[in-house]
Amino acid sequence: MSTTWLLTNFIAAFLLPPLNLLILGSFGLLLLKRRRAWGKALIGFSLAALWLLATPFVAGSLLDTLKPPPRTLDGTEADAIVILGGGIYSDTVEYGGDTVGRFTLERVRYGAWLARKLGKPLLVTGGSPDGGRPEGQLMRETLEREFAVKVRWVETRSNNTRENAMFSAKLLKMAGIRRIYLVSHAWHLPRALPEFEREGLQVVAAGTGYSLARGPRPLDFVPSAKGLYDSYLAMHEGIGLVWYRIRN
Repeated sequence: MSTTWLLTNFIAAFLLPPLNLLILGSFGLLLLKRRRAWGKALIGFSLAALWLLATPFVAGSLLDTLKPPPRTLDGTEADAIVILGGGIYSDTVEYGGDTVGRFTLERVRYGAWLARKLGKPLLVTGGSPDGGRPEGQLMRETLEREFAVKVRWVETRSNNTRENAMFSAKLLKMAGIRRIYLVSHAWHLPRALPEFEREGLQVVAAGTGYSLARGPRPLDFVPSAKGLYDSYLAMHEGIGLVWYRIRN
């Protein structure tokens, strides 16, 4: 397991909901005896923020602010397709071991569809920061066995998006490729695109996870676990963007 990956995710947990709001509310409880007004304000803010972030309307709005505009691709824009990993399921019973996680599967599915449509070679990228089999290997197996799409390059050393770009770029440049379609969830692309561009690649966004615009429904204002998770994703990407810019 990568110590850097573990430390980064441990720190991030304290900055993201629900833990950040639970900690803030706990401080409010501690302040009630000495500074009652401040304590009540912190508790109230924590509960209100938790409620709002858990509503699909707020969560969806946060994710939508990250997504670049969708575009129609015709195969003339780039020469290869790069699919970013998005997590794995470890030690599954039904598959007899590690397999691609939900986000990775969604990206792999779109990458396979795009490869058939555009006729471009595929690169998959993802290491094993928390142990187990490298994500890139699992992605290749899924693409070839379940989607019947061949993978030309497999990158298995990376532990994060920046390393995805660094190690993938080396493989692509050795093959004389500098223009790529980058497949990931649309809300992840604002963080991923600059990382590949800084490696000297021309990158075309190929996002998945878009939905047609519609007006809000009553249930969009009712808190849910999915709403809170979507807010978590949006804030995670926001923190990642800031962190990568600081490191630049």
